Amino acid sequence: MKVSAAALAALSTLAVASPALASDASAAKSSPRAIVMVSGGAAISPFTTPKSACKAGFAAGVTDTQIRAFFLKKGYQVFTAPATGGRGKVAEDTSASGFSKCPKALPAYMTVNSNGPIELAGVGVSNFVGYLNRKYGIKQVDFISHSMGGLYTRSAIHYMQATGSPVKVRSLNTLGTPWGGTIFADSPDPTNPQAACDGFPVCLALLDVFSADAPDVMTETKAAYVSQLNKDNAGALKRIPVTLIAGDYFQKPGGTSRVWPNDGIVTKSSAQAGPVPDNVINHRRCHLLSGGTHSIYISRQLGLPDNTGITWNDQVNGWLLDAIRNSSKAFKQPNRVGCPAL
Repeated sequence: MKVSAAALAALSTLAVASPALASDASAAKSSPRAIVMVSGGAAISPFTTPKSACKAGFAAGVTDTQIRAFFLKKGYQVFTAPATGGRGKVAEDTSASGFSKCPKALPAYMTVNSNGPIELAGVGVSNFVGYLNRKYGIKQVDFISHSMGGLYTRSAIHYMQATGSPVKVRSLNTLGTPWGGTIFADSPDPTNPQAACDGFPVCLALLDVFSADAPDVMTETKAAYVSQLNKDNAGALKRIPVTLIAGDYFQKPGGTSRVWPNDGIVTKSSAQAGPVPDNVINHRRCHLLSGGTHSIYISRQLGLPDNTGITWNDQVNGWLLDAIRNSSKAFKQPNRVGCPAL
């Protein structure tokens, strides 16, 4: 399988024309709570608001469009954080898999560099949330974060706390986030990076992509690096409930647990934060999309339906909706519901 860096996220639905940004600010004054979506490593995502998205191509980028549409229909305000594979503003992409005619791109300081360090990406997310507070009056946010976006968001929350952000984080909801690292980043043989994949073709293809185009992703999704990052951010999620969603389409009986089962990029255990102690994620609830893949790009490569991708599935949408609706009650419920024991 040949995988390009731009194709690491999933395909999405076509956009429709949207009203101007001014109406968003008016709406936010009466409803200061919003969902903020954060995409992952090597992703390219446009800035969108509840009323304004890209008019050509994919409305909110390849990661966020389907979930955004679901929550808008439920009456929630949804903003997507801008992300690009390098420093700078998000550039429109008029190719068949891109997006164009979007809201005005935001400055680099509030745009995630999805090929860069996790903690700097977190600063970008934090700056974006600050912009939502100033421009739209947003005072409470629920994050929905895909893949490395979950790690970006956790770092953003820590930075928001350290800098006295006026915005309250009500919940963090992650899909396929490598809380324990990715399958391709750790090789048992330092002289042979391909040994990380246990012969898994998807992993081998992604290893080539990230090694060439996003070396920071390779470094910062190693198990040891993420483990230290988890320790450094201990306490950031103390009063924030976390929902963790995993997929397990790829399985190999007798294969190493370091690789199997996985969603194409992240093992079930890693996505459900199996190795992460409770002082790092203080309250968690886990879900498994049985037969789920990391993205619909991977699903389509295998000829699978789009709804096998964890960002394109009604059951996943229901889990997210339940988590956001009940975030204020989460700490009254047991910890680690559906989650692996440490």
